[in-house]
Amino acid sequence: MLGINRIRKAITILTTVAVWSVYSMVAIAAPTDINGQITVTGQVSVNGQSAVSNATITSGATITTGANSSAVVSLGKLGRVEVSGDSSVTLKFAEGSLVTMLDSGRVRVSNSAGVATTVATKNATVIGDTGQANSFAVEAECSHTHVDTASGLVTMREGTSDKQVAAGTTATAGNLSQAGCKPCMRPGSGAPLAVAGIGTAGIALILLAAAGAAGAAILLGSSNNDVSVGGGPIVISPIR
Repeated sequence: MLGINRIRKAITILTTVAVWSVYSMVAIAAPTDINGQITVTGQVSVNGQSAVSNATITSGATITTGANSSAVVSLGKLGRVEVSGDSSVTLKFAEGSLVTMLDSGRVRVSNSAGVATTVATKNATVIGDTGQANSFAVEAECSHTHVDTASGLVTMREGTSDKQVAAGTTATAGNLSQAGCKPCMRPGSGAPLAVAGIGTAGIALILLAAAGAAGAAILLGSSNNDVSVGGGPIVISPIR
């Protein structure tokens, strides 16, 4: 009887050790939860609630910034996401992956090498080169998307078309002059004078003023002619 009890105790101990061993292996194999930390300036909300600096950000959070406000989400070894004013983004991240869904506004993403990084807008998808660290800004306007690469290399995908955007270069996807959208004010966008707030009447006034200035210059040049006075005929020298 004593021997049977000892055998049962031994089996119980071995079973407990086995369970703990399996649990430990599963715990080690399971991916580590990654959380971010936010730093805010001005009016910033996370999932509709007012945010404060040093608060924890979890995957799936939606960050919205007001005018003249900003937020920086630090994600440890993944990188960081800087959200400019008047922007709305949703962040999804996990081990080796960072996805930013930009609804409106502007973000700057900096990722470490080996991290699959994507910024998605309604016009394009911007994909960072996984083989290196990247730093790039994406701006989503009403009808188009801009990407500016500061370092590394990204690919702007618009439909089935891919365009590589190397460090120091920029690219645009979408329609810069779509009806109902505010005109693009970025340098090099090819926007007409009316985009800068100068209407047709304003352009006409500018042209009229330029013509008037040209006429005045001619008159001033003519008035500088030399005139000799001394009883003889008036001699006018040629225009200089």
